[in-house]
Amino acid sequence: MTVPTEAGGLTPEECPAADVAEFEQEFAGTPGKTPLVIKLLVAATFVVILNETIMINAIPRLMADFSIDERSAQWLSTAFMLTMAAVIPLTGWFLQRVSTRSAYAVAMATFCAGTALAAIAPVYEVLLAGRVIQAGGTAVMMPLLMTTLMTVVPEADRGRVMGQVTLAISCAPALGPAVSGVILDLGSWRLIFVFVLPVAALVAIAGMRQLENVGEAQVSSVSWLSVVLAAGGFATLVYGLSEIGNGSASTVTLLVLAGVLLVAAFVAYQLKLQRSDVPLLDLRTLKHRTYAVSLLLMSAGFMAFLGSMILLPLYLQNLRGLSELETGLLVMPGGLAMGLLGPQVGKLYDRFGSRPLVIPGSIGMVVALGALSRIGVDTPYWMILGVHVVLMACLAAIFTPVFTLGLGDLPPQLYSHGSSLLGTLQQVAGAVGTALLVVVMQNRKEHLLSAGSGEADAVVGGLQWAFAVGAVIGIAVVVLALMLPSRVEAPEGAPVGH
Repeated sequence: MTVPTEAGGLTPEECPAADVAEFEQEFAGTPGKTPLVIKLLVAATFVVILNETIMINAIPRLMADFSIDERSAQWLSTAFMLTMAAVIPLTGWFLQRVSTRSAYAVAMATFCAGTALAAIAPVYEVLLAGRVIQAGGTAVMMPLLMTTLMTVVPEADRGRVMGQVTLAISCAPALGPAVSGVILDLGSWRLIFVFVLPVAALVAIAGMRQLENVGEAQVSSVSWLSVVLAAGGFATLVYGLSEIGNGSASTVTLLVLAGVLLVAAFVAYQLKLQRSDVPLLDLRTLKHRTYAVSLLLMSAGFMAFLGSMILLPLYLQNLRGLSELETGLLVMPGGLAMGLLGPQVGKLYDRFGSRPLVIPGSIGMVVALGALSRIGVDTPYWMILGVHVVLMACLAAIFTPVFTLGLGDLPPQLYSHGSSLLGTLQQVAGAVGTALLVVVMQNRKEHLLSAGSGEADAVVGGLQWAFAVGAVIGIAVVVLALMLPSRVEAPEGAPVGH
């Protein structure tokens, strides 16, 4: 197989499709069996993505230990999202530049270093630095997993395998608060990192012992102007969105506008590089209609998913008086439902296609969020548990087929760029959803308080409006679901069924 040595690397049109078929034959193994490389990457991705939301339940402890306010404590999650948004755009180039083993080693070593630093952090600033380093490693793992999956798994088997991947990319964030709730019941917030570190280290060692290189690295230069525009643009945009409701309106507007302008400059520069060089993030992925619709659907879905996920713990702890452990146990069945249903949804996708899953799942998501918008001070816990499980099950029915369908619409040379763009927009969408729903909740609460309502009634009123906005976002998911085909034709050079 040819490995290019030109400084500019290969353009997508020049990438030899025959290489992909050779990799698929070597690594895919027996049809119906998940390749070992995918199992190892799923395990590693689950561990690192779990940490995106694992600190939510620890905020009260951190506020007490470091004498910080809630706004400062929230930075432990905001900084994680900022770093992910800044680093993920670079992964399309990075994953083509290095081997699978090298990318895995860098990601897991970075994550473990950040986890160790956070565990021993003497002051809040060091803990924040540890979270940033953790996120740097996490940002590489999901695009690495998705790119490898699309390269080695035949099209006819992708739904089943993508169902297993759902455990990592969707179930892990849902389980983060539940896992941290159980750990916090045992003692200090430091135990979160103490528990995660040896697990991450074992997964990293096992992966390096068993992992095979998939594909060959392409020697290519990197546009450092693209790096600056991407990192600055996406990070500034996510930061501005996360500050809605916290900072002044003028500051927030300035940050969001600056982020939008930098992202626009990044997009314009990538379009220019596509004509003469290799772009950092190849936007020719957006010329593929099914991928573009899937991208919008996943973004809207994550806005509703992550935005709603932060509301329920606030309701359960601040209004209903549950402990971190009790809150974690109540939301855990929903996260488990999403993970356990993922493989089954994948098998159904392989058999029936996306529409019989995504359309009912989208409608079910709207119904579940609508039901949560009627939540009250005395709503039975069993009802909250049931609605949350239904919501997570519907999200599993959406995410697994849409991931598979969207990336399956791309030619092999665009897999890494497609997965990187998808990961970036997930972070931006998560920040938008969280900021939007929290602002709606706060504004409605303040309005009700000024109108003479009691504190509890005002909080409930704010939560009801926030969940209702989540349901409205869900309607957009339904509309986009109706625009998706059931299946896509395998692009030339992509793995095919056996």
